[in-house]
Amino acid sequence: MSNDPVRSHTFTWHDPNAIARASRGMSGIEALRAMLSGEIPPPPITAALGFRVTAVEEGSVTFAFTPAEYHYNPIGSVHGGVAATLLDSAMGCSVHTLLPAGVGYTTLEIKVNYIRPLIAASGAVRAVGSVLHLGNKTAIAEGKLLGADGKLYAHATTTCLIMRE
Repeated sequence: MSNDPVRSHTFTWHDPNAIARASRGMSGIEALRAMLSGEIPPPPITAALGFRVTAVEEGSVTFAFTPAEYHYNPIGSVHGGVAATLLDSAMGCSVHTLLPAGVGYTTLEIKVNYIRPLIAASGAVRAVGSVLHLGNKTAIAEGKLLGADGKLYAHATTTCLIMRE
């Protein structure tokens, strides 16, 4: 083991408080589109895990992600928490696209079904979140983690709490 080559991974991120201030007064879809265009920087979690928003529509958001060794768990595949985070982000942001300025959300629960292992050799994948129901107090969304060939790696559902001022 001591002869194994050491690898490293570094990243930088923007001040999350400045990001929150920059998006204040915007609807959810306006804020996410501003992130997509680069007008507002993305939140630190995207830098930490290496994913990015690639599409923002009403009720749907897509993130792109390329798995790497630094995402691995001890059994040689991407940790399930990484996939869950991608799906949680896509589903939550899909809910955010339907919320007006001043209205927030948070995840109440998430359920993930892992279909096949995700490894570095899997190549680029996308996490697609779609709103199934938006109520006054809660929202329900689903997410799919898909390979470039359309293979399903994981499926998730979530319930989000809508937080109105």
